[in-house]
Amino acid sequence: MPFLVAATLDGEYRLAFVLFVAAGLSDALDGTLARVLKQRTMMGHYLDPVADKLLLSTLFLVLTHLRLIPVTVTALVFGRDLGILMVAALLYAAVGWREFSPSIFGKANTLAQVAAVAVVLLHQFSAARWVVVFRLVALDATAVLTVVSGLHYAWVTARRLGGAAANGSAGK
Repeated sequence: MPFLVAATLDGEYRLAFVLFVAAGLSDALDGTLARVLKQRTMMGHYLDPVADKLLLSTLFLVLTHLRLIPVTVTALVFGRDLGILMVAALLYAAVGWREFSPSIFGKANTLAQVAAVAVVLLHQFSAARWVVVFRLVALDATAVLTVVSGLHYAWVTARRLGGAAANGSAGK
């Protein structure tokens, strides 16, 4: 990640794009190998999404700093993630909930964020019409899916809390 961030800050967008794609491919390969070889661990289950989120969040901040991603999109992404993190921490501390499975909307949001970062980097060295259009679509999709997935997460959490309260259990 440090080389990717340095390349981006230095304006080496081709290198940054290649490093970002390589990071994505190595992450996918790592996950596939872990499943195929039955080498999945609880620590990996928790750390892999944290590492992915750290990479994306850092790149959103860097690209926003460089004025390549609108501040509003990055603010939405960080607001949602911080909200989810705070709710998860509170629920863990209060009732011991540990399971916060990603929804289809959360997965779609992550895909939109990955696409947005990739195409924003690509746009810095390619002005092809499809790149320009895809950049706008990816950023808009990220904004919309961030809001939708955040609202869905809040709705699911509220339902789980209501169900747990009715059953007298924490729903661990």
